[in-house]
Amino acid sequence: MPPILFALPGNEACTAQLAEQLGWEQGSLQVRRFPDGESYVRYHSDVKGRQVVLVCTLDRPDDRFMPLYFAASIARDLGAASVGLVAPYLAYMRHDAIFNPGEGITSAHFARLVSGVFHWMVTIDPHLHRHHDLAEIYTIPTRVVRAAPLISQWIAANVPQPLVIGPDSESEQWAAEVARGAGCPCIVLEKVRRGDHDVEVSVPDTERWQHHTPVIVDDIASTARTMIAAVGHVRKAGLPAPVCVAVHPLFAGSAYEELAAAGVARTASCDTVPHASNAINVASLLAPALADMTRASA
Repeated sequence: MPPILFALPGNEACTAQLAEQLGWEQGSLQVRRFPDGESYVRYHSDVKGRQVVLVCTLDRPDDRFMPLYFAASIARDLGAASVGLVAPYLAYMRHDAIFNPGEGITSAHFARLVSGVFHWMVTIDPHLHRHHDLAEIYTIPTRVVRAAPLISQWIAANVPQPLVIGPDSESEQWAAEVARGAGCPCIVLEKVRRGDHDVEVSVPDTERWQHHTPVIVDDIASTARTMIAAVGHVRKAGLPAPVCVAVHPLFAGSAYEELAAAGVARTASCDTVPHASNAINVASLLAPALADMTRASA
């Protein structure tokens, strides 16, 4: 019997696409909140003996994770053969070090929670900085899917004479990969972060790129301060209005509107998190990884 997919709230579109591409059943899962804020989770599909796959991107994780945790635990209680997680965006990965006394490495604590109820996990481009591999903190099998090939294809098809720009040194390898796939040049800016909302960016010589369209790429757009600063600098250099591309469009508060006001030609994102900027569908990347993980856990 094939695996059965369940969508947590807000993940219905991605789950339906995966079910269609894989030829799997999409089950019915009820999730709601009681008036006091507690979560209610109920399966309306039989999961006994089935490989259960829960689809839940983890933006706003403090709201999303408790229903997800219950859904995984209940599936196990109901006799599921295995329970896997598809989290296109994986939360808490930026919390990877202790900077002040009394703090904790919450990425590791979150990994223990996930590893305790799931048998495996698939995610897209997690923020791996001080952690170099998910296996350093997750004790279950994981599969990381890279969005760079799809982003490269989108840039090549939609941007004339693109110049890929990485907004900081951390993005250098990833931006270069995107540029290679798109068949275009790449430069990288240098970033000094002075606080949560204070980022200073220095720009290398851009005069040779006056006839190119800048494409600023980053993995996560949250406050969008890094992108906004980069937009300002490339505009000051006399380049055309840039296109901004993010893998994970978190866009906290008014960040999306502020980025638009900074003078971008367009903002595009992968649909790892549902957002108005979504232009790059990732289901085709996720489906083969899910097939591999379910075969391995059968």
